[in-house]
Amino acid sequence: MKKEIRTRVTAGVLSAVMLCAAVPVTTAFSSSSAGIVSAAEDDGTTEIYSNGFEDGDVSAFTGRGGVETITATDSQAYSGSYSMCVSDRAKNWNGPQFLLDDRCEAGVQYTVSAAAKTEWYNSIKLSMEYTDASGERHYSNLKEQTSNGDWATFSNVKFSFSEDVSKVYLYFECNDTAAMYIDDFEVRTAPVYPIQKDIPSLKDVYANDFKIGTAVTTAELAPQSTKDLIAKHFNSITLGNELKPESILNKAATLASGSNTDPVINLASARTILNYCRDNNIPVRGHVLVWHSQTPDWFFKEGFQDDGDWVSKDVMLQRMENYIKNVFAALEEEYPTVDFYAWDVVNEAWLDNGVPRTGGGQSENANYSGWVKVFGDNSFIEPAFEYARKYAPANTKLYYNDFNEYMPQKTDAICKMALELKEKGLIDGIGMQSHLDVGFPNVSTYKKALAKFVETGLDIQVTELDITTSDTSEAGFEKQAEMYKGIMDACVEYADSISAVVFWGTTDDKSWRAAKSPLLFNEDYTAKPSFYAIVEGKDPVVTTASTTETTAETTTTTTITEPVGNVIRGDVNEDGMLNGFDLAIMRDMLFKEVALVPSETDPNFQRADMNADGSFNIQDAVTLMKFLLG
Repeated sequence: MKKEIRTRVTAGVLSAVMLCAAVPVTTAFSSSSAGIVSAAEDDGTTEIYSNGFEDGDVSAFTGRGGVETITATDSQAYSGSYSMCVSDRAKNWNGPQFLLDDRCEAGVQYTVSAAAKTEWYNSIKLSMEYTDASGERHYSNLKEQTSNGDWATFSNVKFSFSEDVSKVYLYFECNDTAAMYIDDFEVRTAPVYPIQKDIPSLKDVYANDFKIGTAVTTAELAPQSTKDLIAKHFNSITLGNELKPESILNKAATLASGSNTDPVINLASARTILNYCRDNNIPVRGHVLVWHSQTPDWFFKEGFQDDGDWVSKDVMLQRMENYIKNVFAALEEEYPTVDFYAWDVVNEAWLDNGVPRTGGGQSENANYSGWVKVFGDNSFIEPAFEYARKYAPANTKLYYNDFNEYMPQKTDAICKMALELKEKGLIDGIGMQSHLDVGFPNVSTYKKALAKFVETGLDIQVTELDITTSDTSEAGFEKQAEMYKGIMDACVEYADSISAVVFWGTTDDKSWRAAKSPLLFNEDYTAKPSFYAIVEGKDPVVTTASTTETTAETTTTTTITEPVGNVIRGDVNEDGMLNGFDLAIMRDMLFKEVALVPSETDPNFQRADMNADGSFNIQDAVTLMKFLLG
């Protein structure tokens, strides 16, 4: 018990000191007198554009619908005397847009802050639009705020875009066509945080167990620090949205083809991430072919029309086969060298009580299934796997994927279905999404479900792991760390049956559950206590090559020597103890490239040479950290 407590406390202390050491002292934020929280001028960020409209200049903004009237007005103001008024909005998506192409750079992260209101209750959205290389337009909601006729504020909302897009706009829209007011609009570069290079690599730590993956969207991948984090820690990528049906189904081209059964596929939305995976030799986990959500209703309707009748089973089977065939054909044609080592064929078909979803369109209810509407039940699952097996590359493993997979009735339904598919040679594995919370389920419940899935004899992949916590105090993060450790320990126990563990996101602020800090890394890319908890006691398999070429794997052993005379190795602050403060100082010495001449008599060198190999380098910090973690 004492060691357990020490481990938890040490993990928390390590996270705190690493955070303090990693964040520049200039990184600070302040609240303006007007109330919008924006980046302080001395935090190393740069102002790109700022307008409070006091001079009446609104020329940087244009109307999205081409019919709007945009003026400066003194009838409403969040601060000062003026704001920008956008009137004559014919449709709810009409509103002001701000072109970024000539102001912002690809691959750089920015923040936007503003105040917005309408004349009465409304939901106001701040969004981004861009056009990909094929000319297709894409839209991404950045932040949504509710206004009760008063000012709603958008503070330091992050955004970025990749180098292969153009016509990038920030824009505002709301639920109706009421006049909209914008004030104190500001775009700045976001603080840049380098990743921690002196901590263990997750993919190396678990190299003898299973792949360690992450999920990203195109916008999330843009910052260089995110790319660096992925390169260091992960050897699998799942595209967060870009390979889902609504992202790759091309309605216009499908209608133009005149076919009622052969949907056209366009990989434009996925290219940025797939190019990155190709160029860095990172395997991809495909997600997802057949799903009730993020699949447009028109895909199930006659003539591919939103208002068409629901098609017959026979027509839908033809559409399903052609869709799956076309997805694999497009990927093979455009990305023949990318290793799609796994695909989720069917996603989330069972409810928690082990029965199929209600049939219906997404426009009726987000939980309804168009597949069940057409087929009447879950009988669409087997043909989906038949077609996937027929058209997928031979080395691609096929999975059924679901959330709340630890609920007993759902667990049983998945196992029964999977065994039937296994008997026919159609399925390779089960995906446990593993969207968890520190309060539920507990590790024992999760492990019980995992054991049942393992009993099927199929491969298991943890596909979307995150663990939310409402308590963001040190104690709260330690509790989160305990659960992460319990889940990962369970996975290691069943490692012979698990081929991948994928975390659903990179840093907390980019998570779809960001409000409850569910991931291993903070917004500034520093590791949280949960990270240290899951690397504790595991020796990394050290590789020296880049992500595109891997050398033979070798395992290093760490030797902690006895004190040299009166000198304790690692005690760089000379307080007679080894703790997180020594690690922070050692990290700072490495960051500043402090030169220490190897010497058997210099006590400063002996303290820094933690692993006693006759030199001072990153391995000394790693050795100290492993010692502290026990």
